[in-house]
Amino acid sequence: MNDTRPADWKNYEDFAAGIATNRLPCTDAWIGRTLRLRFGEHFVELQPRERHVAAWRDEAGEGVDRYEAIELAPDLHFIDLIFASRPTTALTLVFDTRTKRALAIETRVREPNEAPGEPRPMQTFTAGVVGDDESAATGFVPSPTRDLIGLRTHQVYSPQHTYEHTYLNSQRYAWQCLVGVQRGQGDVDLASYWKFDENRYVFAFREFLIPVASVFFFDFERMRSTGKFLGVTGSGGIANNPAGAFLRKVSMTFYPPDAQPV
Repeated sequence: MNDTRPADWKNYEDFAAGIATNRLPCTDAWIGRTLRLRFGEHFVELQPRERHVAAWRDEAGEGVDRYEAIELAPDLHFIDLIFASRPTTALTLVFDTRTKRALAIETRVREPNEAPGEPRPMQTFTAGVVGDDESAATGFVPSPTRDLIGLRTHQVYSPQHTYEHTYLNSQRYAWQCLVGVQRGQGDVDLASYWKFDENRYVFAFREFLIPVASVFFFDFERMRSTGKFLGVTGSGGIANNPAGAFLRKVSMTFYPPDAQPV
């Protein structure tokens, strides 16, 4: 798929198998209910009908597609929605029904020559609210953060998947595989960091060598990571895979005021 990557480099499906072993379970709590989120001039409305099937609509259209819902903590939720009509696009929603704060992350896999020199996946982040009344939201407003810069974590997705992350700066992070089919491999890729609330963050990355992107919710109170991958398989197909891990904080680098990362 990519002639510039090492010959032994694994494909997306090679590392994705089993990477949801330590993920939090899905919930059926939203079945029969209506969820409406607003992001400025845009809105998303979901009506889950059965496990993994939800009707949706926004200002641009409507449909019935596959979704996953996870209760991250009391009042705190993670929903991932994929579209049969737009298989290269997925929408991930994180929201708190108590504070009514929300964050939407749209991930799209671009065409091979759409953005030369950049990873094929791209992501957009938009803060919003649960419901239509922005004045009803309380607490911290989700926003980009530098809190994680310098932190090193271990992500234990399964007995066969352990990865080390080092959050280098506001644009990039480094990873290496400690346990699994990618053991010994590692790279530096584009990353985004958003603070959702105290000790709670959204971390997303976009890889260069494998056309794959991720969205993860880090809960440092419960030391759990909950997320998904969207990417291109070795055969050229599009796959959306769940993932989740137990978090370990390993170390922290502190930078002097006159030598801060970007």
